[in-house]
Amino acid sequence: MGNSSEIYRISFLNKGKVYEVFVKQVYQSDLYGFIEIEEYVFNEKSQVVVDPGEEKLKAEFNGVRRSFIPMQAIIRIDEVDKSGVSKISNGDNITPFPVSLAGVKADTQDS
Repeated sequence: MGNSSEIYRISFLNKGKVYEVFVKQVYQSDLYGFIEIEEYVFNEKSQVVVDPGEEKLKAEFNGVRRSFIPMQAIIRIDEVDKSGVSKISNGDNITPFPVSLAGVKADTQDS
């Protein structure tokens, strides 16, 4: 993944919310268990109506060159024809991917 004309829509969980952003670069990180995303794409259209969700994301990712997203936080990655409106939505109906805790024994005794 990495042709300069490709655009990817990434949906991932962050702080209990679903973030949907558009980027030009997506790849597996050298940091084990992470996906790297780079070159955020935000709508630059001059609009009378400003989307507060997208403005919040622009402010949050302002100056960010690269983000490392844990693989278990990724909901979906789509290659799209053009960028859309980035947004933050409630993650009420999303269940995080289960994470195995190696070496941790669960208490199986019944009370």
